Amino acid sequence: MRQLPLLAVWLVATLLSACSPQARAATPVYGYAVVRTYPHDPHAFTEGLFLRNGFLYESTGLEGASSIRKLDLETGQVQLERSIASQFFGEGIIDWKDRLISLTWKNQVGFVYGLDDFETRGEFSYPGEGWALTRDDHQIYMSDGTSRLRFLDPETLRETGGVTVTDEGQPVDQLNELEWVKGEIYANIWQTDRIARIDPLTGEVKGWIDLTGLLPVADQAGVDVLNGIAYDAKTDRLIVTGKFWPRLYEIRLVAKP
Repeated sequence: MRQLPLLAVWLVATLLSACSPQARAATPVYGYAVVRTYPHDPHAFTEGLFLRNGFLYESTGLEGASSIRKLDLETGQVQLERSIASQFFGEGIIDWKDRLISLTWKNQVGFVYGLDDFETRGEFSYPGEGWALTRDDHQIYMSDGTSRLRFLDPETLRETGGVTVTDEGQPVDQLNELEWVKGEIYANIWQTDRIARIDPLTGEVKGWIDLTGLLPVADQAGVDVLNGIAYDAKTDRLIVTGKFWPRLYEIRLVAKP
């Protein structure tokens, strides 16, 4: 076999090095700027959050204290509330047409309510745990605490597929509360101050949002983890909060140097 010229060897080595995982650009990390704050019930163990027609919809967890609520965003006043039976630990919620769809943590059952009255309209089942829900105009996305996002048919609520979430080729688990934002899925990573920006087609993390320091130290007594993302496409408002947090934060993303 003929020996490659030294220049050719150098070119091949350079190309291989450029294509190596180590040479790829790291996943970008974004910071934040606080636009404004809104009141939030410090007794709400936030599990699900979304905005619709200017109102905030929130689900709370804990057995014996789980609920779904419709809230006035500006004042925090409850417009409509329904308690969830004490044997269930409430989890994520999402709207679909005139319905509100709700998960429970370990009971493998979800509930369907009327969006306007929170009256029960049905239930559905799923294997494993239920953590969070979001949607686009065609399907629902569900997290279960693993690195996999499930796809659900919004009419039947049956699983139709899924995608594994990865960052630089490595699975990202503990996917918690979800929100659809401009063609991406934003996901709280449980027990961290980070939100992943996920490509829903490939599962690849396109960026991270670092919310370290969002909740002032003076407000941290008795609170739990960051959890809860709501986006209003009409006003381009991105709102986040946490379990037992006294405020919701409207933020805008800031590129880190």
